[in-house]
Amino acid sequence: MSDETQISVRDVSLSYGPIVAALDLTFDVRRGEFVSLIGPSGCGKSSALRAIGGLLSPQTGEVHLGGSVVRGPRPKEISFVFQDLALYPWRSALRNVEVALQFAGVTRKERRARAMEALHLVGLGDVPNRFPNQLSGGMQQRVAIARALVSDASVLLLDEPFAALDEQTRLRLGGQLLTLLEEQGKTVVFVTHSLSEAAYLSDRIVVMGPRPATIKEVISVPLPRPRHPSMMRAPEFHELTDRLSSLLFEDDRGPS
Repeated sequence: MSDETQISVRDVSLSYGPIVAALDLTFDVRRGEFVSLIGPSGCGKSSALRAIGGLLSPQTGEVHLGGSVVRGPRPKEISFVFQDLALYPWRSALRNVEVALQFAGVTRKERRARAMEALHLVGLGDVPNRFPNQLSGGMQQRVAIARALVSDASVLLLDEPFAALDEQTRLRLGGQLLTLLEEQGKTVVFVTHSLSEAAYLSDRIVVMGPRPATIKEVISVPLPRPRHPSMMRAPEFHELTDRLSSLLFEDDRGPS
């Protein structure tokens, strides 16, 4: 991770018609950094992610990527993995991974080779011809991640990609993903409801309040890299998740 700022969110407010989702969001993401967004359901985490990716225009403020204002999707620089995966059921795992390369005009031979390499990276090199309905939920998640990794985009935006999985599986897949991303030097913004997931994977965590969301705090994770599951037993890990929990639930407390 470098000290260079790759993503800059400045005074961004987001609305859907009369509903204000977020107010005056301001934070930076450094190149090669893994930053998680956490907060109550409906607080605007996913909206903030979409604004970073150019899929949602701010009502006020700006998002900068590499020094220039984001005014729309930038697929050469930003890849997405969504919770709903959006895999094509009529395409094999391999051909699902090839989709972005196909749209980019990459030759059939090259995109087949790159897609196979991406499947090997996520541990699915032995099932390239299986269709989504022949894969487990975790394997489908890996296909979606391979599809994001196959591009040359330096930024990866993940919107609760493991939400449908049990805690043990999501932490295992998250750890494997983290290793891949560190090897590739990707910059990551990650939306999750899981405090353990955020603490285990992140360099920093942006804590958002209830809608209309503002940023309550940006917390640096004190765990060294590379991460190992044994770190989740460390006192620092439990202190961090307790702090996150306190920040999230302090708005629910009534007057003393």
